Amino acid sequence: MKIASWNVNSIKVRLPRVLKWLKKEAPDLLCLQELKGVEEKFPYSEFQALGYHALVLGQKTYNGVAILSRIPGEEQVFGLSQSENDPQARFLAARYDKVHVISAYVPNGSEVGSDKYAYKLDWYQRLVKHLEAHYHKDDLLLLCGDFNVAPDNLDVRNLETWQDSVLCHQDARDAFTKVLDWGLIDTFRQSEFEGGFYSWWDYRRLGFQRNDGLRIDFVLATKPLAKRLKKAWIERDERKGEKPSDHVPVLADFDLKTL
Repeated sequence: MKIASWNVNSIKVRLPRVLKWLKKEAPDLLCLQELKGVEEKFPYSEFQALGYHALVLGQKTYNGVAILSRIPGEEQVFGLSQSENDPQARFLAARYDKVHVISAYVPNGSEVGSDKYAYKLDWYQRLVKHLEAHYHKDDLLLLCGDFNVAPDNLDVRNLETWQDSVLCHQDARDAFTKVLDWGLIDTFRQSEFEGGFYSWWDYRRLGFQRNDGLRIDFVLATKPLAKRLKKAWIERDERKGEKPSDHVPVLADFDLKTL
């Protein structure tokens, strides 16, 4: 099973690129973030033409998450269990055969000390509580998405620039660590121990051209899945070309034949 996660930064703008990439890579599942549109305007038919079912939680102008899959998703969950009063579309989950999959778009946080940063840290806490309430560390679970945290100095090209930002602040890193401590493994780090690999580059200040990148997008897996990992990688070339997202796809491939 090949699974991918991609913050597309507007599915409307990025649709031609996503369709072209799907034809090339043909993952079994693709988790999308930052759709920036409501469900009614999601391009279901274009993905159906490629053989994908689409599960979507949208929001006008901002946020939005989706899961594209070869088979329909069951046990669908729209939003964190403790998000009744939270209008932001950031969490979507379903079961595909024996594997539970979550597409998550963690808040950026804007500036350390701001209300938006407090919301980010609270969202992380609610995420952990949701995992505790609805899953077990021995489940076949994949948590994929844009986590808006570079968890280690290896994940940052220019630490002196970013170390005090919402993407590298210790509080945010600690919040991410608590998600891992629940029982999840960073599949990319299971495959690659060196630094220099990034999934996001700022549009501003020639971020990509200067490789001023951070690794903030992940495919996290519970141990029963992580031990079946064949390969995990980042498709850096998707940041090139016409109208790229500021993020690139991150992927993991698992051997599930004996499940």
